Amino acid sequence: MGYSYVTSFVSNQFTATDVSAEELKKIKKKILYRHIGWLYTLRSQLLIIAPWEHAAQGGLIGMTGRRYRRQFGVGLVDDDVTRSELTNFLPPDEYDRMINYKNTATQIIDQQSQDLAQLRERNLIDDFRHMEMQRVLNDFYIHQGKCERIKKFPLPRQYASMSFAFVSIFVFLLPLGMVSEFAKMGDYGIWLSIPFMVLVGWVFVVMEIIGDYSENPFQGMANDIPMLSMCRAIENDLREMLGETELPADVKIKNGILM
Repeated sequence: MGYSYVTSFVSNQFTATDVSAEELKKIKKKILYRHIGWLYTLRSQLLIIAPWEHAAQGGLIGMTGRRYRRQFGVGLVDDDVTRSELTNFLPPDEYDRMINYKNTATQIIDQQSQDLAQLRERNLIDDFRHMEMQRVLNDFYIHQGKCERIKKFPLPRQYASMSFAFVSIFVFLLPLGMVSEFAKMGDYGIWLSIPFMVLVGWVFVVMEIIGDYSENPFQGMANDIPMLSMCRAIENDLREMLGETELPADVKIKNGILM
């Protein structure tokens, strides 16, 4: 949740008996830490390979996709980042319960909502602040749903299938249009047409490949959204605002890729 909301809204302003500053700080830290855990959990769920993604395919495409994940998926494949990080941000009993849910990220948001309700019962927040913080949680849930729809619902396959067919037909017919024109330059022109045809065909094939890989921004490859870097940046910002100084290092670029 937004740091200013948590630190500004949760207070003794509406309580009959003041809560100690230490307990208030503990409550705020718990909420912010759970939000960091939600970020890492959502990231982990988005990286589960879908059946239509490249690493799940068979043959050369699947082999290449899995190799790309190992080579460029820094912090995604070999490192179980989420499980190791989540234990730092959720209480042990809460972690044991949350990790077994099918959609842990959704359950974390629900737990945040329950905690806000408890804060309202204790008058640590009033009705307006409670509704405003619930609205922020709802926004998080909406954005999570948008990411999950991108991940779980592929683009209609007729786009990919027909574009591939059209590019193949174009590359096949390309020599018929270029050879005759280059032949006007003489015999050497026919041979000169070969590298030009290869170059033009390569451009269209690469454009098709780029479009194919861009359909899946959460598949753990070099063209992915740098979710790990974003999560780490938000984590450090929130923990630094809590007054913590021992922070994890920012995610570095490896093999020319920021993940």
